[in-house]
Amino acid sequence: MTMRRGRTGLDSAIVDVWKREVGALSTRSFAHRLAASEDLVLRLDILQKLEKHRGCVNTVSFNAAGDVLVSGSDDRKVIFWDWESGQAKFSFHSGHHNNVFQAKIMPYTDEQSIVTCAADGQVRHTQIAECEVESKLVARHQGRVHKLAIEPGSPHIVYTCGEDGLVQHIDLRTGSPTCLFTCRPLPSQNYFTTVHLNSITIDPRNPNLLAVGGSDQFARLFDIRSYNWDSSSKYDRPVDFFCPPHLIDDDNVGITGLAFSDQSELLVSYNDEFIYLFTRDGGLGPDPAFATDIFDGSDAGDMTMDKCSGSSISSDAANVKDVPQAYKGHRNCETVKGVNFFGPKCEYVVSGSDCGRIFIWRKRGGDLVRVMEADRNVVNCIEPHPHTTMLASSGIEHDIKIWIPKAIDRATLPTNIQKDRVPNLIPHRIAFFPFDGFYDDDDDGDFICSGDDDDDDDDDDDDDSDEDDDEDDSDDGDNCVNGDCIPDNSNIEEDSEEDDSIEFTSIEDLDENDEFTENFFDDEELVGGTIESENDDSIDSATAADDDLLVDDCSDFGEDP
Repeated sequence: MTMRRGRTGLDSAIVDVWKREVGALSTRSFAHRLAASEDLVLRLDILQKLEKHRGCVNTVSFNAAGDVLVSGSDDRKVIFWDWESGQAKFSFHSGHHNNVFQAKIMPYTDEQSIVTCAADGQVRHTQIAECEVESKLVARHQGRVHKLAIEPGSPHIVYTCGEDGLVQHIDLRTGSPTCLFTCRPLPSQNYFTTVHLNSITIDPRNPNLLAVGGSDQFARLFDIRSYNWDSSSKYDRPVDFFCPPHLIDDDNVGITGLAFSDQSELLVSYNDEFIYLFTRDGGLGPDPAFATDIFDGSDAGDMTMDKCSGSSISSDAANVKDVPQAYKGHRNCETVKGVNFFGPKCEYVVSGSDCGRIFIWRKRGGDLVRVMEADRNVVNCIEPHPHTTMLASSGIEHDIKIWIPKAIDRATLPTNIQKDRVPNLIPHRIAFFPFDGFYDDDDDGDFICSGDDDDDDDDDDDDDSDEDDDEDDSDDGDNCVNGDCIPDNSNIEEDSEEDDSIEFTSIEDLDENDEFTENFFDDEELVGGTIESENDDSIDSATAADDDLLVDDCSDFGEDP
């Protein structure tokens, strides 16, 4: 009996084309098979670089049609790109006083409605008209806001999370936020009072479910249907917790990125650890303490299966959840990195790395498929195109790279990925708890630099500036209800004149040879056709120069306290 030889990638593609032509394979199925082809992944190469920003590019996002790319940066600019031609269509000042961390186009708005969040703790809604841009403050956090989530298919509903642990629901039609809850640690984690949140994501198959992750080891899943809008119920109790078995008792890790697949699978990226994939039934339940007793601190590698019976060797087999799939090889300890799925049916997992590379794994099995050189320092954001095999990436460098499968030869993996890392990066964990340090204003170094470092006078300057920011934040007003301190968003309109909550800015049309000539740290901007000065809590040029040093050389950061 002869063994049947499996088809190669080219043979399979030819057969698929033949099946499509004779009607044996639908056009949609053919397109999905082609887009998910590993051969295309191995031929990804840089099509072009989008260069207009003058700071680290912290966010890239496509519109629903995929023909427009929007980006935000440390220069506080938001730029709309025609990524196919490589040209910027127009740009505007976001209205934020610090680094823009995320910018998203609201669906079904013809690219005229954008929401942004930033290191200044503000969430802003920008509406674009023919001749001007109106930016309005819609919510505020006491601390940086790294991520926001848009309800799938809704042009009005946005959720935000911040380092203050607060999760807010915003209806853009009313412009008023609703404070849902403050994320609290487990009773056993009594050494801190609030989970500083870095990421939020919504299940596309069930928009009632949202997941958040931050400064501890648990990704928490909430059901919005359990919230009573008259605040008569306690909504801060998650319906499920997600954590790998060996990290349940590890208080030294945190979550930097979350993503849901189209199959409701949850992808969780840990700092100085791996990326894990959880199925919908792979959670620990609403009481993770019970799961801790079951696993008893066992490592994921110890969760072996009986090959004969297919059941767990543990006596508590009925209670033990499936061990999540791990994705290894990258490095995530310098910045707050995102994580994402790639492919028409989320066949791949993609992430940036501190070594300046993009890592691509097969979702099923966790095999590393591709490693691509993308940045001299750190890659933070990777955004897949909504319809085709294409990626946009950004990081510490001031450009955006567009990746399409255009290489003639198939790429191969480096021989020694761990050894061939960028040599100037300092191995340490991201620190989430600012006891004796300060937060860098740039998202290229979201860990805490020790305030005791006397080798760099710039650190002391940044420390002073951040203390001033903290004093300004303390004036925003807090409401303390049952010990939960939340921002007083009812005063947003009242404080509008001081905080420039509503700003009118002219659109900057960009042509092929146009360059930004202004100093992006200069706080003078065009508002309503006249030059006005923003309030005093924005970055001055001296502090900006110090921050620029931090952007260009990651090795200048000190060790964690």
